[in-house]
Amino acid sequence: MNPSRLRPADLPMLAFFGLSSRRLRGLLAALGIAIGIGSMVGVLGITQSSEADLQGRLQQLGTNLLTIQRGSGVRGAEQPLPTTAAASAGMVTGVEAVSSTAVLQRVNVFRSDLVPTYQTGGLEVRAADPQLLPALRGHLLTGTFLSAASSQFPVTVLGYDAATVLGIDDVSSQPEVWLGGREFAVIGVLAPFPLAPEIDHDALVGLPEAASTLGYDGHPTRVYVRAQVDQVTAVAAVLPRTVFPQQPDQVAISRPSDALAAQLQVRASGTDLFLGLGAVALLVAGVGIANIMFVSVHERRQEIGLRRALGATRAHVATQFLAESVVLATLGGGVGVALGTLATVVWATYQSWQVMVPEISVGAGLVGAALIGGLAGLYPALRAAATTPTEALRTI
Repeated sequence: MNPSRLRPADLPMLAFFGLSSRRLRGLLAALGIAIGIGSMVGVLGITQSSEADLQGRLQQLGTNLLTIQRGSGVRGAEQPLPTTAAASAGMVTGVEAVSSTAVLQRVNVFRSDLVPTYQTGGLEVRAADPQLLPALRGHLLTGTFLSAASSQFPVTVLGYDAATVLGIDDVSSQPEVWLGGREFAVIGVLAPFPLAPEIDHDALVGLPEAASTLGYDGHPTRVYVRAQVDQVTAVAAVLPRTVFPQQPDQVAISRPSDALAAQLQVRASGTDLFLGLGAVALLVAGVGIANIMFVSVHERRQEIGLRRALGATRAHVATQFLAESVVLATLGGGVGVALGTLATVVWATYQSWQVMVPEISVGAGLVGAALIGGLAGLYPALRAAATTPTEALRTI
């Protein structure tokens, strides 16, 4: 038996030679693989970068914040809690910090006294104590927050959305706004509160000033409780009866971080959908490569016959066409990995996220492309190998 004259080292060069004679066709076939692999790598990279950013925010903000409200329906106004709600919550074992706030009904926010009373902009006035900022682990964009001293004067701190609506981004000159028909100096602007978005569209005033000039009656409408991490469930279980012993069933305890955790699950489910679409794109690309290889086998019948006549075996012919299919798909996979990685870097940088490209997606993309190329080119390669020299050379 004669030894094989087709060395493994010759396969790449032979495959590239076969593809180079039909460059445009090969480029279009590889493009389908590139799109499928690129979309999958990009989706995985962008999703993981987004999830890493969200998990970082969760760790920074903490999952141990609880919100106490009186049940008022999904879109109902905040209802009053007992005046002792904050003090009672603070005595529960496992509670680290407590802050109470109260939405002041029929008190609106205006940029000046010249603004029509019906143009409220959806902004509210909320009485708050100085412990609100540390309890929510928030921070200021500019200025200072309410203190024990400033809470007794007509000053306000604006939530992020409220400041945007009112057109205030600098408090160095203490601009004034109108709350309840009175002038209040703006001393600070808050950054957005992911765990307490209701604060974002409020103007915050101190409890003493709210009581003396804005009609605050001492009943909070929302209480924030920061519990020890290992005591969150236990604290949440006893808060309703502690805060409102007469009607504990009227007290709603929520955990704002659950909303961010739910976002992680939603993004994970969306990732599965896009990966499915990417798999469909790969399947279509594989069919395209198979079709191109069939056409190539038909067009190169004379080449096949000549090689067989010169001594090439069926295995040599099959290996050559199979190698062309694998190389074509692998090249497309490499381009797809590069495009997916580039898309991840660009989008993550734009969103100020940490760039996260899963290594497994890069390796799986290249291996998957090669497997698709092998499967797509297997049958055409077998067809080429089955062609006899006499049949192939008949048209010469």
